[in-house]
Order: sequence, then structure tokens, then C-alpha cells
Amino acid sequence: MTKKLKLEELGRIDVETFKKTVKIPLVVILDSVRSMHNVGAIFRTADAFLVEKIVLCGITPQPPHREIHKAALGATESVDWIFEENINTAIDNLKKENFNIIGIEQTSTSQLISDFEINPEKKYALILGNEVDGISDEALDNIDTFLEIPQLGTKHSLNVSVCGGIVIWEFAKHLGIRK
Repeated sequence: MTKKLKLEELGRIDVETFKKTVKIPLVVILDSVRSMHNVGAIFRTADAFLVEKIVLCGITPQPPHREIHKAALGATESVDWIFEENINTAIDNLKKENFNIIGIEQTSTSQLISDFEINPEKKYALILGNEVDGISDEALDNIDTFLEIPQLGTKHSLNVSVCGGIVIWEFAKHLGIRK
């Protein structure tokens, strides 16, 4: 008979162990994401898949905040994060560390994520943009590749935290996540 597992049966690690655990070579950049709930949800997803860190840029709200915590459920304590006001400074700093910069955006040069070959030998930084305006225009020329998630319905976009969950999972599968 199937039964749901209790929290204590899941075998999750504590924050101290998380901090010491080797992370996947993936950074998430939030470019002026305005919703605290979206920020918290991205933190929670980053925790689930051992993302190296989150870079908060522009108007993206920063922890600690009650509204971020509601969705993050403590992941702001486990996942490393920094604030960098200027998106291009954040990108340039990651390029110096040999990260491939991937914008998650519908552009004239974007390709479907399903057509993109994720190389497990490389490091990636994923940029998720503002809920209305997407990735900042001034950052577009500084991004290596643009990816989009195929969508078949009438809407032209997904909620940024849903999009982040899909894309982070897609990269995590190829960058070494193991249970």
C-alpha cells in the first residue's frame, strides 16, 4: 500500500550540511524580479537542486523579509546569495569566473531549451527577468545565449518562478544532481 512519507522520513540535510555540500555549477540571476513570492520560490527551488548561489539585481527584494520567507520556507538561510545592483556588473563578474551566461527570454535569437545542449563540464548562470519587462535591455548584448521554454497555449509567458523551476531542473539534470 502506498503511503505519503513524513518529513522525518525524507532524509533531508540540515542547513549546516547543505552549506558544506558540493553544489552544481549553476548560478541564478534575478534581474529586477519584483514579487517577493517569486523571489522566495526561486530560493526554494535553488535549495532543492543545490544551486551554487543566487544573484539579486536591480529592484529585486532581498531577504530577510516575511513575504520572501513565506515562499522560501527557510531556503534564504541555506542558499548563498548576493546583491549586485547593476545587472551588467553581475554578468561581468560571472564571466570572469568562466560562467556561460544564459538569458531565459523570448528574443530574435533564442532557441528552445529542448534544443540546447547542456555541457556538464561547463558552468552556467541563468538570468530570469522582471515579470512584465523581462531581462533588462542593457544586459541583452552581454548575454551569451538565449533560451525559451516551448509553450503551446494562448499565453505568451510563464510566471517567473514557474519558468525558473523548469529551467533550473533542466540544467540540474545535466549538471550532476543525484538523489
